[in-house]
Amino acid sequence: MGAMRVELAGRANAVLKAWPRARPDQLDESLRTQRIVEHMRTRGYPTPAWLGVGATATHVWHLIDFVDAAPAPELTPSLVEQLMEINELQAGQASEPYDHWSYAWRLATGQDFGQDLAPSLSRAVAGLSGYSSAVSALVERLRLMCADGSPPPKPPDMVHADFKPDNVMVRDGAVVAVVDIGNAGSGTRATDLTTLQWHTFQDPLDGARRRLSTRILDLVDWEGAAVLAATQILTQLEWPIRHGHHDVVPGVVKRGHRALDELNALR
Repeated sequence: MGAMRVELAGRANAVLKAWPRARPDQLDESLRTQRIVEHMRTRGYPTPAWLGVGATATHVWHLIDFVDAAPAPELTPSLVEQLMEINELQAGQASEPYDHWSYAWRLATGQDFGQDLAPSLSRAVAGLSGYSSAVSALVERLRLMCADGSPPPKPPDMVHADFKPDNVMVRDGAVVAVVDIGNAGSGTRATDLTTLQWHTFQDPLDGARRRLSTRILDLVDWEGAAVLAATQILTQLEWPIRHGHHDVVPGVVKRGHRALDELNALR
């Protein structure tokens, strides 16, 4: 896969992204994202316009407006506040039946994954306990926390699904765009706040993390927050294990337990 900056005749620069065709529904997924982008931009959501989507025999591609800004090098209390305000624009804006909330519940509780959004990820998560005793203990703790939860209600909000600093474009301390929206769908906007919260476990962000916790609990209650936290931790574990970054795993385990300790303190 790759991305390149391109010059379009008669207009500003754009970014062309292309991925090898690996699934028959890949083009449909990109068209879904384009519809979500168009819908959210009409409501003031700061994500660049998708100018085109298409496919060749070997690749699926999309073309988006170029944003003249840099990814956030790190979160600050000000950026967290700005992103929480942007997240509010997602309220009640579910427009596509691509339900991240139900998926999170199935992933966190170990339910059947035959119809999941990402079956390969679900299968990988299901096998995490075999990695090490430390990972197994954390996974067991997650399962116990989520065991009494119920399937979530109909998803009300738009969900970005990758709401992290790498995808936040900043200029002069202000958020100018949220990018990499290709997995967007529906669910609860607390999903994105939970992802954002994962990146606040360092000074001086303790206050921002507490505000995020309060907002998440307002949106989904404690059981829902446990499911979203569990999903975040499981996917954060799966990625370095799948890619062989074994030195990262102990830190993820430590942060996972800390996140659960803080959530339990709010029960």
